[in-house]
Amino acid sequence: MTPKWRELADKLAEQIKRGEYAPGQQLPQIRELVAAGEGSKSTVHQAYKALEAEGLVTSSRGHGTVVRQRVPLKRLGIGRYDKAKWRDGDEVAFIADRVASGRSYRRNEQTQTVSRVEAPPAVAAAHGLHEGAEVYARARLVKEGDQPTHTLTSYYRPEHVEGTRLVDPTPGPAGRGGGFRVLYDAGYEIDHMKEEIFARAATADEVKLLQLPPGEPVVELHRTTYTASGTVVEFAIGVHAASRFAWEYDFKVPDSAKGEKGQ
Repeated sequence: MTPKWRELADKLAEQIKRGEYAPGQQLPQIRELVAAGEGSKSTVHQAYKALEAEGLVTSSRGHGTVVRQRVPLKRLGIGRYDKAKWRDGDEVAFIADRVASGRSYRRNEQTQTVSRVEAPPAVAAAHGLHEGAEVYARARLVKEGDQPTHTLTSYYRPEHVEGTRLVDPTPGPAGRGGGFRVLYDAGYEIDHMKEEIFARAATADEVKLLQLPPGEPVVELHRTTYTASGTVVEFAIGVHAASRFAWEYDFKVPDSAKGEKGQ
């Protein structure tokens, strides 16, 4: 026999999928469903917890139980690093996501802290430094409205960024064109990148910072940025709420055999 809470959860899930409760809309208060005969307080509470675990709603103090936004941001691949956007314009990477998704944005949706720290092992390896060497860490928390979407921490060698806007903790991108434009103006034009992406369970701190529902994983991004000569000018680690992004890559398929014949 199906438990009463499960029946109620399935009923509400179907209503959400049919659009009877829209994204961002608050579900009825528990007491309202109890008064409507949907079950006891514990039954409704269990049903709401099930919906939260299934990623359909979020619950928080002061906001109640709210239907989650189901349309993720389009996370562009190489397109978001197009030089024409940051070198010749003012479209930094986090804005590119919003533009590609047809969503609005405000520059203060990116906050940050900047500090000089000892390079963690992965950072030291990427930059070719010995462990314990100092680097600048530019840590950003990016939101869509009031909802955090991801964190991104970029690590730089001090000699590359000392005295530039990249070490200025003012909220928002690092001026016109963002960080890549700052590097370009300093003589470090980015040429190519390597990205590594993997999914994992969120830590307790990440659950709190990104306001993740129970059980939601994160997607971790490691980005290494090089000049044409092979100098690493940035190593970045991003942590993204898995359900808030759809990753998209559009690239030319390589044909190394043609390159060999042409030599």
